[in-house]
Amino acid sequence: MRSGPTMTPRERILALLHGDRPDQVPWFGDLDYWASALIARGKKPAGFTRSAEYLQWHRSLGVGFYLQGYFPFRAILDVQERTWHEGNRRYRELVTPKGNLRECWEYLPESYAEAPIEHLVKTEEDLPAFRYVYSHTSWEADYDFARQRVEQIGDQGILLCYLPKSPFMHLVALEAGIAAVTFMVAAAPDEFAETLAVMQSTFDKAARIAVDSPAEVLMIPENLSAEVVGRRFFEKYMRVYQEKWIREIAGAGKYSFIHMDGTLKGLVREEASTGVSVIEAMTPAPVGDLPIDQWAAQADNPGTILWGGIPGDISRPM
Repeated sequence: MRSGPTMTPRERILALLHGDRPDQVPWFGDLDYWASALIARGKKPAGFTRSAEYLQWHRSLGVGFYLQGYFPFRAILDVQERTWHEGNRRYRELVTPKGNLRECWEYLPESYAEAPIEHLVKTEEDLPAFRYVYSHTSWEADYDFARQRVEQIGDQGILLCYLPKSPFMHLVALEAGIAAVTFMVAAAPDEFAETLAVMQSTFDKAARIAVDSPAEVLMIPENLSAEVVGRRFFEKYMRVYQEKWIREIAGAGKYSFIHMDGTLKGLVREEASTGVSVIEAMTPAPVGDLPIDQWAAQADNPGTILWGGIPGDISRPM
């Protein structure tokens, strides 16, 4: 590896991951949302983010590449699934012998993004059908894009792929929401725990596919914020899954990332204690709740890299 002012973005980030000092602070950014908006506006072609031109765009801007990664596996559901659109709303319905589940996501043209307005799991009454779905889900590897991406990235960065979220965080972030999850924990704790066990059994299979993929670094994309998931939920429902797969990632000679882009107090120390290589996308005050100069003391683990530093609200408008 070269030293001095001629290190590439890839060499800089590898130096940090190896515990060495790069020639300068690496500058890596997530340009995916900007690119998606440009595509929607007709300023970039469809398929741009999967193309070699996307990496050239990073090079021209002087931005190291690591996101967006992708899930290097496909889910195969052995249940009846129906999807349809009504205007900006995308519906999905799953039909099972234990009952039907339906969700709705609405696309927001102003932000070029979508968000759930009806979750798949609404109350504990939906849990039997939800367990049926995941007990009838299998996975297959999807490595083709990872191999393509390795060639595209070159010296501009690293190839990152995702494991599944922890089962608890999957429910919180995607399929139930924190309010419904909190009510289910209170109303049906045993059934909720059984549901997480079914999810983890199948998520472990997908996680193994991810660890065995061509990815150099692997993220558990939790999307954590401490005011949503504090110490109690983390210790009871998330730590075991994270630590298991952080060990498996290290055993494969790779580096582990956790995505934590919300508030930090009350959870960043617990996350650092899992042994994860990198806590990524950390947001500083005043947007987050902790100034950068307090991060290291709050995390209290010099072995974990704290990655972040630029809050989104200081970006220039497009």
